Amino acid sequence: MCAATKTGVTVVVVPPATANGPMHVGHLSGPYLAADIAARAARARGERVVTTAGFDVHQNWVLTRAEREGVDVEKLAASFREEIVAALTAARIRYDVFLDPQSSQYQTGVTALAADLTRAGKFPMRELTLLACSDCDRTLHQSYVVGECAWCGSEAAGGGCEGCGGYTSAENLVNPRCNRCGGAPRPFQATVPVLPMEDYRQELVEVWLRAELPDRARQIVTHYLENRLPDVPIAYPTNWGLAGTGPHDGLRLEVYAEVGLSTLHGVAQSLRPGALGLDDITAAWSEVGALWHFNGIDNGFYFALFWPAVYLAAGVPPEAIGGAQVNEFYTLDGEKFSTSRNHAIWANDFLGDEDVDIVRLYLAWDRPDRFASDFTLSAYREFEAYVRPLLGKSGEPPVVTDVPPVLAEADVVRGVAALKPRGFDPALAVRAMLTGLAASAPGAEMLLSILTGR
Repeated sequence: MCAATKTGVTVVVVPPATANGPMHVGHLSGPYLAADIAARAARARGERVVTTAGFDVHQNWVLTRAEREGVDVEKLAASFREEIVAALTAARIRYDVFLDPQSSQYQTGVTALAADLTRAGKFPMRELTLLACSDCDRTLHQSYVVGECAWCGSEAAGGGCEGCGGYTSAENLVNPRCNRCGGAPRPFQATVPVLPMEDYRQELVEVWLRAELPDRARQIVTHYLENRLPDVPIAYPTNWGLAGTGPHDGLRLEVYAEVGLSTLHGVAQSLRPGALGLDDITAAWSEVGALWHFNGIDNGFYFALFWPAVYLAAGVPPEAIGGAQVNEFYTLDGEKFSTSRNHAIWANDFLGDEDVDIVRLYLAWDRPDRFASDFTLSAYREFEAYVRPLLGKSGEPPVVTDVPPVLAEADVVRGVAALKPRGFDPALAVRAMLTGLAASAPGAEMLLSILTGR
């Protein structure tokens, strides 16, 4: 969408990090570092900016890991929370709002908003046929269920398909089964709040026509446009998650709904401290001129469809939803980063051992935004050797470029423009900055400051 107006606030959103493992370099290369760079650039342009960060303890993947390892889930979540915060700090990733699901203010604000949306008819209570495990009796959702994606055929758990980014639930997976004990599903009836996304088709089409989305995300949008948009449960009768209040008493909020609601609540708190409930939050969001998501493609359904529908339900105007800057998967030596297989370079360790300037510049340069890219330590070392002299860190004479000064200056201007949310291209900005530094072009140092977070 368009940039923020003179009085409109630019909101930059990154997904909260799941507290079932430490943050690795793959995480940093995706939404986290990119959002920080985009927010710094927006501030440098004089925009009012609100950035969010946080962590997520309410995905039942957290409980799953704790139970499999035989450790207390609260202690496990607290330890990973510390590691996540430390990694964000070490990477110089700033934020205005930290979404802490273990704080009472967060819990009160999010559950009150959800309850108000049900009372307002936006999240109506409906009787649905859900699935539970016939052996362990768990409600099958998120990590508790696995099957094949009905759209692309990939193996998928509940929530989202990594293969295509589509919406997955026990009810739409092919051959669903319990991911904890392997039990077969059994149907049961439950009355739960839902987001009837079809009610927002017209507004969502307006968003999609204006918003910036990559081609893969637009493929997801096209798929759902060709069908009736789903009714997505906002809460479940389950054993893990944020406990609902009022009409949601006895249920726990579905975590992807919680993420959208927490964004609404957290940004409102930043703009108007003390805002509580639907009316206050809608009023606070009237100050927002542009909302931008930074996400991985595996969350395609959520950033392209579901979260915009949540925002629309809460009264955010369609024209304020700018779109999403999306990353593909970042692999490590040709294989996906994996916490469970310990195939990762942990962010805290890497940032502690390496020059943070170089790390940020390399991950911006190598970010898997337009296609999947692969981290190798040898490539990182080559980049480091090339860049350190340009930054004056090698003790060697400054690198001299034969690029004419007028062209180097034009390159810097192009690099600064590449950091606007629309058309966001940090790799181009890094290359332009390096050219500018070598030619001592005006603006290169400012661009370096944004990219490195100094």
